[in-house]
Amino acid sequence: MQTVRSKDGTTIAFDQSGSGPAMILVGGALTERSAGAPLAALLAPHFTVISYDRRGRGDSGDTAPYAVEREIEDIAALIEEAGGSAFIYGKSSGAALTLEAANHGLAIPRLALYEPPFIVDATRPMLPSDYVEHLTELVAAGRRGDAVEYFMAQAVEVPAEMLAHMRQSPLWSAMEQLAPTLLYDDAVMGGAMAGKPLPARRWAAVTMPTLVMDGGASPTWMHNAARAVADALPNAQRRTLAGQTHAVMPDVLAPILVEFFAD
Repeated sequence: MQTVRSKDGTTIAFDQSGSGPAMILVGGALTERSAGAPLAALLAPHFTVISYDRRGRGDSGDTAPYAVEREIEDIAALIEEAGGSAFIYGKSSGAALTLEAANHGLAIPRLALYEPPFIVDATRPMLPSDYVEHLTELVAAGRRGDAVEYFMAQAVEVPAEMLAHMRQSPLWSAMEQLAPTLLYDDAVMGGAMAGKPLPARRWAAVTMPTLVMDGGASPTWMHNAARAVADALPNAQRRTLAGQTHAVMPDVLAPILVEFFAD
């Protein structure tokens, strides 16, 4: 483990492996840097891979009050540590964060996104109107397990019977520890989960080559979100990975990233 200090003084922990051009992996909700280890191992022969704990997670620090701009500064600090420029791969809410970082002018020559979870139409139920309020109350009350369950039920649409089984899993306690950061992920999404089209110029500054991916076995709303993001960017291509879901397999993803970033 290595660390870098962000602009506001927060310590950001990361693992680095491999050699070659720098690539930063940006994870989604309820994940730490260890989730990126299998993909990092496959990419390491081609890139210097940095997998980090987003603030409030794992070995990274956290400084109140939270703002999306602080997470962008975290990525900027990692890019500086990597030599001043880095490719970025972002998954789920991490893809949304990657878009915001690129839109702020960070030195990102190319970026790849997997299933940013924007809700752009009525092909899935909307989040409850009091979603953020209720999630905030659960976190504030220390009901972390209930906060994770609420997120899983409402945002991820996990069935109740599956949630009951998940709460008995050894992984559940790790997700409970990350529950406060679910509010960070909601802020990163920037209100784009309301079933409305993405603003045409939301990411006008994201002009670098961008690969937007979705899984062939993912639900329709995920396909529509990926299409909307690709359409909103001036220099993007979209690719659907046959048979994949939101839990994309590293051995399927890695060759595609190598091809795209080596182009």
